[in-house]
Amino acid sequence: MLVSRKVRQRQAGSVSDTLPEDLHPVIRRILLARDVTDAQSLNLKLGRLQPPGALSGVQESAEILADAVASGQSILIVGDFDADGATGTALGVRALQLMGAQNVDFRVPNRFEFGYGLSVGLVETLVDDPPDVLVTVDSGISSIEGVKRARELGCKVIVTDHHLPGETLPDAHAIVNPNCPGDSFPSKNLAGVGVVFYLVSVLRSALRERNWFTLPREEPNLARLLDLVALGTVADLVALDDNNRILVRQGMDRIRQGLCSPGLLALLRVGKRDYRHLVAADLAFAVAPRLNAAGRLEDMGVGIRCLLTDDRDEAMELAAELDALNHDRRSRQEKMQQQALDQLDGLLGDLEGAQLPAGLCLYDSAWHQGIVGLVASRIKDSVHRPVFAFAPESEGSDVLKGSARSVNGLHIRDVLARIDALHPDMLTAFGGHAMAAGLTLPLDQLDAFKPALDESIEYFLQGRTLSNEILTDGELPAADIELPFAELLSSLGPWGQRFPEPLFEGRFVVEDQRVVGGAHLKMQLRPVDGHAIIDAIAFRRLPEDLPQTDSVRLIYKLDINHFRGHKTCQIMVEQILTDKG
Repeated sequence: MLVSRKVRQRQAGSVSDTLPEDLHPVIRRILLARDVTDAQSLNLKLGRLQPPGALSGVQESAEILADAVASGQSILIVGDFDADGATGTALGVRALQLMGAQNVDFRVPNRFEFGYGLSVGLVETLVDDPPDVLVTVDSGISSIEGVKRARELGCKVIVTDHHLPGETLPDAHAIVNPNCPGDSFPSKNLAGVGVVFYLVSVLRSALRERNWFTLPREEPNLARLLDLVALGTVADLVALDDNNRILVRQGMDRIRQGLCSPGLLALLRVGKRDYRHLVAADLAFAVAPRLNAAGRLEDMGVGIRCLLTDDRDEAMELAAELDALNHDRRSRQEKMQQQALDQLDGLLGDLEGAQLPAGLCLYDSAWHQGIVGLVASRIKDSVHRPVFAFAPESEGSDVLKGSARSVNGLHIRDVLARIDALHPDMLTAFGGHAMAAGLTLPLDQLDAFKPALDESIEYFLQGRTLSNEILTDGELPAADIELPFAELLSSLGPWGQRFPEPLFEGRFVVEDQRVVGGAHLKMQLRPVDGHAIIDAIAFRRLPEDLPQTDSVRLIYKLDINHFRGHKTCQIMVEQILTDKG
């Protein structure tokens, strides 16, 4: 079941700007629609990064780590089991080693054994040999009991996180999180890996002030770690504000020069992407899923080792292992998605034409908890409403692990917080962001959770209807559907969350078409108001998807195709519309 979508052109948030006068008019329109109104925002050099001084807890954390490095204490980094946590963990280990730390290790919780964050169970595994300093990465802000237990073991605990905190903060020695109450750091959108990058930069300054970097010990250039920052930031779908765009651009520039970890290069290779022509989408759709597959199906340790190794042969072996896990993940996901669609069809039949509930809950006792978030995301795109997908915590368990995906205009963590406040015995645990969240729920509470979810969603909507729109940047003149303009667009990247890649609409005559790869429509198109022919591809589309008309209305992106040393412009078709669409 697919819902219809309306097409609407993005509107400029400001009527005035100080952008360069000679800027291409379409580029100006694109930037203004993304609230970029001054030339300074186009400068993505490292010197424009927000300084770390306003990041609460960063100085205290750096001093604790500086003491540990200088005195040879043991440091353990505990990361999350997604790509952001993996890159942040790898960055922390690499940075500490570059600064001369002699006793650094990492641990990542197995989601099936310990669940999310610094759990008490995970800390108990450290009882026989607790580290002197324990640093969480991309987690910990909700690990109240885990932090308490680590302190009981004598650990100094530093929490680095970017998730929204609850009412109570953990009793850590220091907390670095731009979203903590009272924090005045301007960019609230740092990914977990970005928080770690800021911390190690302040650590370097603290060690410098102690005259730690004397020959033969050299002061490290931390820019060499920006490849990991770029990957984690893009993978975690945080908003690409100015600060994050600088971090991602600088990291991507290094990757394009081959100045990055061998593991990242290996993951690009198994994903059939050329590092020399890297765009943010390559990190999002080729590298991140392979890295995440380890955390979803087994243990993220293999992913972190891939990012840590400097041996190219070992990097390729680990990347191949991650690639195999990703194939397994994809196969399981396809099966679960079909089962979810079957559930949806059954629900629609039971409703007999009535409207779907405000929030959709899906559950199957055979589903895999590491993949339910992907299923929720795909179904959410079909029904345009929040979707919760649940799986047993373990085989035969009466405890469910759920993953939620929301739509624009509804903060899903706030929805869960209201449910927890009104029904304090319903949720075992929850956390997340505006667009995605996770929760633990007893199976016998699932039926009661559904109406509670609908009530909470309706409370926040207050009668509003969630719009389901395709936002475009309007029509592109035929003269601009060419390589120079595509290169100009590319130079403005990175594109991503809250800074979306330009999407155009237009009408074309299909001059030629054929199916490639068994499932993709390759075409040659001509704009109705132009004469030049341009290549186009529509993934997962077939000739029968084209309307039987003289011309077709398309929503598309402008792309650069690199093939055997040659560059050409091509259209990436996102939607094939009817005249009513």
